[in-house]
Amino acid sequence: MNLIHQIHQGESKTLELKRQLPRHEQIAQTAVAFANTSGGKLIIGVDDHRKIAGVAETDIFTLQDQITSIILDRCYPPLLPEIYTSNINGKLVLVVEIFRGNLMPYYLKAEGKNNGTYLRIGACNRKAELLQLVELERQRINQSFDEEICPEFRLQELDLTPLQIRFAAKGKPLDDEKLKNLKLVRQDQGHLFPTQGLLILLGKLPHVTTKCARFKGTDMSLFLDRKEYTGDLFSQLEQAEAFIKNHINLRGEIKGLQRTDTYELPEAALREALTNALIHRDYTNQGRDIKVGIYDDIVNIVSPGGFPRTLTADGLREGRSEIRNRVIARVFKELGYIEQWGTGLQRIKKTCLDHGLQEPRIREISDSIDIEFQRPRVSGISEVPDTAGYRRILTSKNP
Repeated sequence: MNLIHQIHQGESKTLELKRQLPRHEQIAQTAVAFANTSGGKLIIGVDDHRKIAGVAETDIFTLQDQITSIILDRCYPPLLPEIYTSNINGKLVLVVEIFRGNLMPYYLKAEGKNNGTYLRIGACNRKAELLQLVELERQRINQSFDEEICPEFRLQELDLTPLQIRFAAKGKPLDDEKLKNLKLVRQDQGHLFPTQGLLILLGKLPHVTTKCARFKGTDMSLFLDRKEYTGDLFSQLEQAEAFIKNHINLRGEIKGLQRTDTYELPEAALREALTNALIHRDYTNQGRDIKVGIYDDIVNIVSPGGFPRTLTADGLREGRSEIRNRVIARVFKELGYIEQWGTGLQRIKKTCLDHGLQEPRIREISDSIDIEFQRPRVSGISEVPDTAGYRRILTSKNP
């Protein structure tokens, strides 16, 4: 994506626009926020309406020196920005590019690590909370949350049946060696302990839930049905999928004496979206859960945690993959729930387009991933109530 197109898209996780040099503190905050997240560009010479105002050519070198000094003096560990000019329609803008660092967390020296660490959330710089600081430390040593040992639980106390059943169905044993290889257990002080990943997969942590609701109309003012699913992740996946199917239309097409039933939204796309939500959600955030909302016009799946820090919407479109929960992802891959890394969202879009539907809208909203399926308008000849509770839309086609 070229610079002018980025500017037209507006401020984002990786872009900040300023008409003139901002306050020194703001420059430093943006620098550490970009370094802790996905990198980004601060462009000086663009106003709030994305109009190119430019900077005076005589000011360029002075601005470059000022910005370099501010970032070097105020940020720690040291950051080395790449600063250059770009000529857009005859006007110069100054681009300050910060790359994602590998010595996280980056913070403001004057405020210290606990108070001066910032993240880029949407188009804003936000002060990192304690759990986010811990996550940055994990990223620095290349470890995911679900690989950590959970000493509060003993392996002998856990019922592994939900996992054993699914591995047995694939003809695979789930013995101690397999548990170690998948990092479902780790050894410490001569004892085997479960990892956070094993506890999440078994649904043993209280925040590992999926909440589903069917709302009347197109907003959340009145719900018609709602369920909260707990237990192992595979059961949650099956129950959430069944809930959605129970509240969307089932289309029956009659050809001669035979009838073929299909859901208004493709099952494969819905299952893929739910699977992605379970695998990639931020399980360090204990105050939130996965939410499925069914409205008259859309089916909405929201998963806590934005894109992993190094991933952007552009990267997703290019098929780039970044795995937040490595243990959970490995198990889902082992059991065949994942076909190929980095292809899930593309498959969701392609499946819907192949069914003649609108492309689902996939967005990073604050620190959540929001997938929105547009429901097709009902145009069937008649509606027949189904004994299972579905609304069945019938159409006829003569042979």
